[in-house]
Amino acid sequence: MMNIVVDTSVIIAVLVNEPAKNIIVDRTKGADIFAPHSVHWEIGNAFSAMLKRNRITLEQSIKAIEIYSKIIIQFVDIDLKDSLELCNELKIYAYDAYIISCALQYQSPLITLDKGLIRSATQKGVQVLEVKI
Repeated sequence: MMNIVVDTSVIIAVLVNEPAKNIIVDRTKGADIFAPHSVHWEIGNAFSAMLKRNRITLEQSIKAIEIYSKIIIQFVDIDLKDSLELCNELKIYAYDAYIISCALQYQSPLITLDKGLIRSATQKGVQVLEVKI
């Protein structure tokens, strides 16, 4: 069975039925899904931003979180020192470094919709699964 590292962008895309949803579901079907613990909190932050901007109702966000809670994701610890080294080397924020660190630690491909993260992960030799809409 294949391991795949996910970031917040793909989880949100699935939860709010973005056009990439079906491709993401197909690419991850049957795989073990991994993410650093930070992704869990980023999900809450993403929905709070949507609420603040009136892009989603409280009821819609609660329903999405209920669906999210059914997705089997193995949240894992990553090395903060390694992540900070990635931040310095790639000039990226910690949250992106956590994702890259996770992919490197588990020697797993990454699926993301974040173009900057794709660029940085590729620089470190992480395989990125494409999501072409």
